Amino acid sequence: MEKRRFEKLGIDVSLLGFGCMRLPVSGDGKIDRPMAQKMLDKAIAAGVNYIDTAYPYHGGESELFVGEALKKYPRDSFYLATKLPVWFVNTVEDVDKYFNEQLTKLQVDHFDFYLMHAMNRGSWRKMVEIGCVKRLEELKAEGKIRFLGFSFHDSYEAFEEIINYRDWDFCQIQLNYMDIDEQAGMKGYKLAEEKGVPLTIMEPIKGGSLAKFSDDIMKVFNSVSPGKSAASFALRYVATLPNILTVLSGMSTMEQVEDNLDTFTDFVPMEEKEYEAIDTIKKIMNSRIQNGCTACRYCMPCPFGVDIPANFSAWNRYHMYQSYDVVKWQWEGLERDGKTAKNCKECGKCEKACPQHLLIREDLKKALADMTKAAEE
Repeated sequence: MEKRRFEKLGIDVSLLGFGCMRLPVSGDGKIDRPMAQKMLDKAIAAGVNYIDTAYPYHGGESELFVGEALKKYPRDSFYLATKLPVWFVNTVEDVDKYFNEQLTKLQVDHFDFYLMHAMNRGSWRKMVEIGCVKRLEELKAEGKIRFLGFSFHDSYEAFEEIINYRDWDFCQIQLNYMDIDEQAGMKGYKLAEEKGVPLTIMEPIKGGSLAKFSDDIMKVFNSVSPGKSAASFALRYVATLPNILTVLSGMSTMEQVEDNLDTFTDFVPMEEKEYEAIDTIKKIMNSRIQNGCTACRYCMPCPFGVDIPANFSAWNRYHMYQSYDVVKWQWEGLERDGKTAKNCKECGKCEKACPQHLLIREDLKKALADMTKAAEE
């Protein structure tokens, strides 16, 4: 198993990290513990030593499972990462409340990597204001946290504000070859690299959407690396970057574990021909975009509550990936909030304001028809 060493941390971390957000589940929706244990055991036997969980994963069951699953291993044989649920933290006392609960659930006396979870500009400023950051630094000084960091979901500007606040031990961002300009993105990667802050990477396979493609795209992959999975390209794309501490994969099946172990055992960095293949694939996927909405929001607000840019975002992404699962959460959220094209009354106000001169009313009809059909299939 390929390992990375950063002098700032002084430890050797497996380049593949075992993410415990998408563990296999039984018919009742609970974690299939026997299978999850086998998967974790296989990964550890192959050299994986970074185990990542969080307070909300699997409705709180993930931390309990990980605590039980790791009991048979010496504490110094693995690095355990979990995250503070900042959305529940309103006072500095709440930091200790959740931190101690997590220690109990995970059956340890310290965390190797501890993150402020899913930070954005608003939650970050709140955590600073109530003294959360200071309290976490105190817990680190007490030896209960070895390395302090944060995971991130917001704009690059928000990332810049947070990473410049203090000398972080590490941080975690979403990065994959389709999203290099999303959230912190590649600009965030480069800033962290400049500051000497190693990164853990989440969503390298974009929730599984970069693991399964249509035949035309798989043909491109196979032309440069026959027999290798699409997921392996996505993982290697980010793992080849030098300032990566570990790449997290939320594995749900033994087959995924085996494929990922194959990728990271005797790890081979990306070659130029493979980067060129990914550029070709991105062009194919972008060619499937249905309209040119730039989300400028000149069309908003809609008098009837339709979130026009969000409808087009879901529609375009569905066609790009040819998978409803990629947009399921987004589309069903729009439905729940009454913001889909169902509410369009074709008043035309949006089209008068659109600088792209899109045929919004017609496109909303097409989007609704496509998304309704996809949800039913």
